[in-house]
Amino acid sequence: MIATAIHLALHALVPLAVALIFFRQQWGRAWAIMLLTMLVDVDHLLAEPIFAANRCSIGFHPLHTYTAITGYLLLSLWSVTRLVGIGLLIHMLLDASDCWRMAGFPLP
Repeated sequence: MIATAIHLALHALVPLAVALIFFRQQWGRAWAIMLLTMLVDVDHLLAEPIFAANRCSIGFHPLHTYTAITGYLLLSLWSVTRLVGIGLLIHMLLDASDCWRMAGFPLP
């Protein structure tokens, strides 16, 4: 329960930190765009059950596949879609950190 709450908080706090550090002039806009990318979790609605605490999202849900992640990396390279790409990559890294934790790789 606590791990889930921390995970969800990080989905808001990490984009905020990135916005404040790297997009200082427009941090509010940058943060809002990156927060909107969290809607990528809509693909969880296709799973049964929708939420499983011990399921690794990476490679399981359609928008969490390695092919999709490659697309998110490409989005981050183009200035017009950079914030969307960065937000999606942050999301995938945070989800991957849960997978690593579940696999027994402790995080600092």
